[in-house]
Amino acid sequence: MTRAAAAPEPEPLCVFGTGDFGRSLGQRLQQTAYRVVYGSRRPHSCGPLPQGAQVMSHVAAAQSASVVFVCIHRENYDFLETFAPQLKGKVLVDVSNNPKKNIYPEANAEYLQRLVPGAHVVKAFNTLSAWALQNGPSDASRQVYLCGNSSEAKQAVAQVATKLGLTVLDRGSLAAARELEDFPLELFPEWRLPFRLAISLVAFLFFYLLIRDIIYEYVVNGKDISFRIMVSLANKVFPIASLIMLSLCYLPGIIAAFLQLYRGTKYKRFPDWLDRWMLCRKQLGLIALGFAVLHVLYTLIIPIRYVAGAQIIKENQTTVFDTTVAWRGDSFYSTGILGFGLYLLLGITSLPSVSNALSWREFSFVQSKLGYLTLFLCTLHTYLYGRDKFLFPSTYKWYTPPGYMLSLVVPSVVIVLKLLILLPCVDSRLTRIRRGWERTDQEEDSKESLLT
Repeated sequence: MTRAAAAPEPEPLCVFGTGDFGRSLGQRLQQTAYRVVYGSRRPHSCGPLPQGAQVMSHVAAAQSASVVFVCIHRENYDFLETFAPQLKGKVLVDVSNNPKKNIYPEANAEYLQRLVPGAHVVKAFNTLSAWALQNGPSDASRQVYLCGNSSEAKQAVAQVATKLGLTVLDRGSLAAARELEDFPLELFPEWRLPFRLAISLVAFLFFYLLIRDIIYEYVVNGKDISFRIMVSLANKVFPIASLIMLSLCYLPGIIAAFLQLYRGTKYKRFPDWLDRWMLCRKQLGLIALGFAVLHVLYTLIIPIRYVAGAQIIKENQTTVFDTTVAWRGDSFYSTGILGFGLYLLLGITSLPSVSNALSWREFSFVQSKLGYLTLFLCTLHTYLYGRDKFLFPSTYKWYTPPGYMLSLVVPSVVIVLKLLILLPCVDSRLTRIRRGWERTDQEEDSKESLLT
């Protein structure tokens, strides 16, 4: 009786390059029961490699496997052209990236395909780091983008990625390689516009309040209160910026609603500026939440400041209790606390792990209904802060409005416009439009005749 057939030998995979990425990739491949063969310029002095891996010359390593991972930089690709015949029919997986965009006229993978025309080049694994490969997909992104001109070659690479526990996203032909190579070079692309807006807004408010509060006091009254820049001035800038940016999260939705009402259809594309604005609402809201947190922290340290203690000692006097003032103060603090609590809820539900656990109705209820409630409470909080200060001429230093008045313009407009949309006659028409109804040409003609 013959002995039972032995288990088949694991499929060999070739890795060109013994750097950090090549070693990490080889280690992960070995953990997934692949046999790894390294190709190196110096097979006998290439540094530490995963235990059990073989090291050969590039030619010998390439001949031992059908899939070759090219883990070297583009500037070192030229040597591959010397043994292009040995690479004919092989699947070359290009994992390289460039330090900057648009350094070369063509993508690295396209350049590699031109050097070795007989091989099947696939761009993949370039969005993963050596650290991510070492720590496994649970600690890093599970997505792997790939592109190539050969469907069979892409299928072979996709099988390897799947065995590594990664999710494969096919981006088409090799012409998409430049797009894939630009992915790792992006630095918060969705945050650029919100960050620019936030920095510009904070800078404007800082210099505006610096002139009104600090410089005005020094020029008119001769008092040096520059120490207020660190806490008092910052505690005015951040809440103003937070309220304005929160209202900017909901203003594009209001504009889009009125635009759909005017057009009578939802099938016409929004302007590019409005589309970009709506796509960055989440980032605007998170930055606004960050400013709100800073406002809370600055407010909490006010009682322990030296200037606060000195003022209490200096003005040690008894005042008559005023119920109206007490109501204003408690209402001011209460709306602030409630608004900040809902603010935090909006931020928590925007996290992918939380939003994925919510249904669309639950998510829209929190972000829309509770979002407008948050905006209303924060706006009311600011109105209670100002109270009747707008009636006194001393409020307008150098004929300029105080900062809290500036912060109320945009949110007040948003709330008023939202109330108009909530009117039954407007809301019903908008709902019909968003459900696919379109205004007919006859209605448009009657509308034009009424206007003329």
